[in-house]
Amino acid sequence: MSVFDELVGQERVRAVLTSAVARPESMTHSWLFTGPPGSGRSIAARAFAAALQCQDRENPGCGVCPPCHTTMVGSHPDVTVVATSETFIRVERARELALAAASRPVSGRWRILVVEDADRLNEQAADALLKTLEEPPPRTVWLLCAPTLDDLIVTVRSRCRHLRLGTPALDAVAELLVRRDGIEPSMAHYAARAAQSHVGVAKRLATDEAARSRRRWVTGIPMTLTGVGQALAAAASVVQEAATAAEAVTGEDAAQARAEVLRQLGADPAARTQPPAVRAHLKQVEDEQKRVARRRQHDSIDAALTDLSSVYRDALVLGSGAHVEAVNASELDMVRDVARSMSPEELLGALEAIALARDRLVANGAPLLVIEAMMVALILPRAPMGARA
Repeated sequence: MSVFDELVGQERVRAVLTSAVARPESMTHSWLFTGPPGSGRSIAARAFAAALQCQDRENPGCGVCPPCHTTMVGSHPDVTVVATSETFIRVERARELALAAASRPVSGRWRILVVEDADRLNEQAADALLKTLEEPPPRTVWLLCAPTLDDLIVTVRSRCRHLRLGTPALDAVAELLVRRDGIEPSMAHYAARAAQSHVGVAKRLATDEAARSRRRWVTGIPMTLTGVGQALAAAASVVQEAATAAEAVTGEDAAQARAEVLRQLGADPAARTQPPAVRAHLKQVEDEQKRVARRRQHDSIDAALTDLSSVYRDALVLGSGAHVEAVNASELDMVRDVARSMSPEELLGALEAIALARDRLVANGAPLLVIEAMMVALILPRAPMGARA
């Protein structure tokens, strides 16, 4: 057993990290993990952190000792994991991390800071970390994660050792689902392919019929876009579905967070009116939950855009005659319909429209307006006669 077992299809990265753990005296103290969604950036960073803290010097990263376990589940006192619920990591949070980096470890060998969304550091926040990234204390290690090098300012990435993860093979992801989660092999292969090798998404598709149903609905949207009315309706459905899903999860979290604040402050949960100090704390909780809900809605919309783009990608590949396996191999009839309705240039335009929508969402564009504009751009140029609105 090893903490690296879930890092599938990344043998080179695993070799580099295990070698670094074996020679900590010459190890770089600032690392940057990049790779496409689902490649395992955060898994690699957490596994590396666990191996550095591991008690077993003969088999670092054993996965069974208390430091390994607490690091992997996020409760080790010397391992700080930052996964923001907001669009950006603000400078105040970055300064807190810089201060934490300067403190000595409490019980472990290292003080380790894992920033899973380093691409969300705004410029001021990134600048606040430059000094500690360049000259971290002797027992401090920084592990930053981002999709690409270009997602970070030059002064940050130049101070880190870069490790790039690739997209794992479908068979490797399917094998993990079978071995780790007990998924039936045919379902595991379907989920790995539909998720485009994203391990987390693949597990959700393999274990949740609602997730599979939602994906089928999203991938069926292209052939419904026969006019402006249909495009606007599809946009409203995508945004509303994402908002509803986000609110359902956030509502449960908000209730728990509110109860915990009242408990910590010794306030009466049944009181009709709380003291001013308690109300101030509750307001902070509400504001944070609103930010979390917005982030979850954006993430849900982004997942839908990934599924949508896979249809146009498959149609483009099918039309080119290339011998490449389709992402939507179980919905080839639908893909053929899209390929017959759009030229290769129009399919490329559809992919560009989806990419532009993603960029606008990252830039905090209003979700409904962004998705409406995208759906209008995706209206079928050769819809069946009389089908346009």
